[in-house]
Amino acid sequence: MKVAVLGASGQIGQPLSLLLKTSSLVTELRLYDVVHAVGVATDLNHIDTPAKVSGYLPVDNGLEKALSGAELVIIPAGIARKPGMTRDDLFNTNANVIANLLDGVAKFCPEAFVCIITNPVNSTVPIAAEALKRYGVFNPRRLFGVTTLDVVRASTFVAHTLERPNPQEFKIPVVGGHSGATILPLISQSQPPVQLTKEQLDSVTYRVQFGGDEIVKSKAGAGSATTCMAYAGFRFAQAIMKARKGETGIIEPTYVYLPGVPGGEDVAKALDVSYFAVPVELGKEGAMKAYPVGPLSDYEQDLLKTAISELKGNIAKGEAHMKAP
Repeated sequence: MKVAVLGASGQIGQPLSLLLKTSSLVTELRLYDVVHAVGVATDLNHIDTPAKVSGYLPVDNGLEKALSGAELVIIPAGIARKPGMTRDDLFNTNANVIANLLDGVAKFCPEAFVCIITNPVNSTVPIAAEALKRYGVFNPRRLFGVTTLDVVRASTFVAHTLERPNPQEFKIPVVGGHSGATILPLISQSQPPVQLTKEQLDSVTYRVQFGGDEIVKSKAGAGSATTCMAYAGFRFAQAIMKARKGETGIIEPTYVYLPGVPGGEDVAKALDVSYFAVPVELGKEGAMKAYPVGPLSDYEQDLLKTAISELKGNIAKGEAHMKAP
């Protein structure tokens, strides 16, 4: 696939672009950013993998050149969190970044698969949808909020808690949103099943929900979740590319507009929320089926109520931003 990364020079964009360059599924990689994208592309082109890399800046219609013909667009552009910042603190700057970039997607590659990494994802995905609607090209089956990092963290922290050597042994769905209390790791649905004490369950759940804060604090103002986010973004991109190529049975949790995805309308009605991360089956045309959250423990039922309440406000904030003058 021809892949465009918007925000390719940033602390997520560079490692993400490196991982994409290593993928045999990427034939062409276009990098766009306000600075350094050409240099990053030159750097990556020294790697001995087939993907051709090109870099673009805003000058000389760079966004148009980066997006024209792109089949998959991945967007980590925007500012990162600093100590003391919540994802909502990022909102105003990153909301405008996403709105502007999605105008470009709508104009130059309206049928592309779009993966939003830019935080706050709970709000930026609705912003992206509204931007695409303005041009009449919104396809809910091809717009995704990347929540894979929450899934990666759930497996990792459970494995660490149980002192197991391989986190990938555990498949733990994570539903809801992608910030704080909106993130709901479904430990009760872990495959293979796990038994955690109440103290362990509290600890793992909190770390999955607020893992980003842990990294922001430990980097002491020098950055946020970058390499792990790049890994998660690449993992989700690989899933999309494999599905697009014809591989079947690929199911990944992702944040989508539920009423626009087969099976999602019933989930939306049951949860009384329009955007939500649920397990989604991916296919050649994008999101083929949204699955319900499934049976929850009493512990998870309480967390679900909190997640939905907070998420509704995040969604409304994103949509209101696009309707404001």
